[in-house]
Amino acid sequence: MKIAVSGGTGFIGGRLIRHLKNRNHEVLLISRHPREEKDGVKTVTWDQMQQSPSLLEGVDAIVNLAGESINQRWNEEAKKRILDSRLTATRRIAELVDRLKRKPAVVVNGSGMSIYGTSETGDFDERSPKHLTDFLAEVVEQWEEAADEIRGTRVVKLRISMVLDNKEGALPPMMLPYKMGGGGRIASGRQWFSWIHIEDMVRAIVFCLENESVTGPVNASAPYPVRNDDFGRALGKALHRPHWFPVPEFLLRALFGEMSVLMVQGQRVRPKALLDHRFFFQYDTIEKALTDLLKKD
Repeated sequence: MKIAVSGGTGFIGGRLIRHLKNRNHEVLLISRHPREEKDGVKTVTWDQMQQSPSLLEGVDAIVNLAGESINQRWNEEAKKRILDSRLTATRRIAELVDRLKRKPAVVVNGSGMSIYGTSETGDFDERSPKHLTDFLAEVVEQWEEAADEIRGTRVVKLRISMVLDNKEGALPPMMLPYKMGGGGRIASGRQWFSWIHIEDMVRAIVFCLENESVTGPVNASAPYPVRNDDFGRALGKALHRPHWFPVPEFLLRALFGEMSVLMVQGQRVRPKALLDHRFFFQYDTIEKALTDLLKKD
């Protein structure tokens, strides 16, 4: 297949492109800036496509993972960047697909599990209603509304959970307190932690590309979410470090402001769509995932 990827220089996108190339797919990187061809991956800019949509003619699939990182203090300027980056990229994809004579067979558009809101007792899958409890939930709502404007092709809205990798993403900073001997639960420790191993994340994207029956919202999360305290205990065990030093909620709010909601609240998300379509998770439990990732550390 010939697959165009936006957000391909990011954490997930970079791993996806390497995986696609290893499977002998032709990959076209969509970027804001021109880049030299590297490892057989050609680059086309948004501006170039705006002027000549034909640059995407013949593409079988588009994966849109573009968006400003949420790992920053959420002041008003940051919130605007986070929202605008997602809406702009998705609306551009919708416009480009509309202008193509031969539409791609599928567009996999990034989204987030925040659409379900936060809860210590709820259990959420793709059938669950949206619950706008915070800034990120509102972002995802608008993000998916923009994806709904992509017409004439199959569209998958990939609701991404916390992606675990030993080099990038959220896991390395989570490991640091344990490596220093001061790891422990965050706030109450009862908040749910929905996660997915980076390899299963990439495989899930490819699965959505290749399976014509997969459409609409898809939760990219492992089948067994865990509470924060249980995650911390598993991480401490994998690192051979104690799990004993709790981090109070007020300290996180002081350090990270509104972004602390990512650490002190959560939701239990189930990947019903992937399981119904018989996707196989190589790392279905947190113990398997951490054992694999930390042996590579």
